[in-house]
Amino acid sequence: MKKDILKHELVPDHVILSESEVSKVLKKIEAHPEQLPKIKTDDPVVKAIGAKAGDVLEITRKSATAGKFVTYRLVQD
Repeated sequence: MKKDILKHELVPDHVILSESEVSKVLKKIEAHPEQLPKIKTDDPVVKAIGAKAGDVLEITRKSATAGKFVTYRLVQD
């Protein structure tokens, strides 16, 4: 039986952003896509959500101090 890694308590929420959402985020943080931290296409969560190279992911982690912490990653080979 294969387990769904997206349901594991230690795996934060990952969402593929649309082009318009990416534009808004990059404008807000005053950055270019290549300046974002990277995540590999062979990452298990990237595979599980069907992301491909060039996609930008929004990753939301639960934080004891901040409540929630949102970060962005650029998917690359």
